[in-house]
Amino acid sequence: MENKTPGPDILLLEGLKVTPQSSVPAFILLLVIYIFVMLSNIGLIAMITQERSLHQPMFLLFCNMGANDAVGATAIIPRLLSDIFTPTSHRLIHYSSCALQAFCAHVHASASHTVLMIMAFDRYVAICNPLRYPTVMTNRMVVKLSVGAWTVTLSLVLVLVGLSVRLSRCRGVIFNPFCDNASLFKLSCESVLINNIYGLAYTVVLLGSSLGSIAITYLRIAMVCLINRRGMKNSRALQTCATHLILYIIMFVSGGIIILLHRFPDLEDQRKLAAIMFHVVPPAMNTIIYGLQIKAVRQKIFIIRKNQTETLCLLDLIRD
Repeated sequence: MENKTPGPDILLLEGLKVTPQSSVPAFILLLVIYIFVMLSNIGLIAMITQERSLHQPMFLLFCNMGANDAVGATAIIPRLLSDIFTPTSHRLIHYSSCALQAFCAHVHASASHTVLMIMAFDRYVAICNPLRYPTVMTNRMVVKLSVGAWTVTLSLVLVLVGLSVRLSRCRGVIFNPFCDNASLFKLSCESVLINNIYGLAYTVVLLGSSLGSIAITYLRIAMVCLINRRGMKNSRALQTCATHLILYIIMFVSGGIIILLHRFPDLEDQRKLAAIMFHVVPPAMNTIIYGLQIKAVRQKIFIIRKNQTETLCLLDLIRD
């Protein structure tokens, strides 16, 4: 029989707190969301890859966001699903698996900012310098920006989690639905001053550069649209930018709520729920909002709905 007693490298994970009555609805809801996130993101990436007409910088950058959302959802949701029907005392996780989950969770959160930053740059060049766009945003430039965004993300998160992994452990319980960096360094009785300093610097640099670049970029875009006043062109440009801004605001507010709730110990359960929602809601909404921007996606949805309508009419005729 497998030994269920926590050892030096085995941690007890709090998991998702649900009552016996709400365990089944919570499981079904999370499962449906996870299936939707994976199918929609993978489907969107596959469509962009196969359709040559979609081999444009903006759509290729969508693939970065889709891949990131798939990674973020996979890092969190499957473990939550497995823990729902597992007794609290049996929710065990190996320390290396916990560290890997924390790494993936923070990569997802950080890459969401860096990818949106390069997408904002793409829109800036397209709207403010349309004549230079084909020469600036080449496929090679898209690859460079994507590699740069992921390299910065992976480097920052690797140091962040690495500083926590280096610490010795005197505790064996993760008081969180899933593993994150704070959960890791809270297992130690050593001084975590370096972790707190780097964590603060990491947050300020990431959020500051993200918020600053997004704000400056879209202010410049708004100024260009107001000066030029080309009706149809401005309308399309603002529609695309509004989509990016909506997603960025959702992501920024979700992350800000988690940081804010850390300052209120009495709202611990609300913070944990907000942390889960951050890795669930934006990935589900990104494909809906971005996917409907792509004409090919809208056409396929229209064709599917038309076929379904024709099938239902045919069945009605057969019955009559």
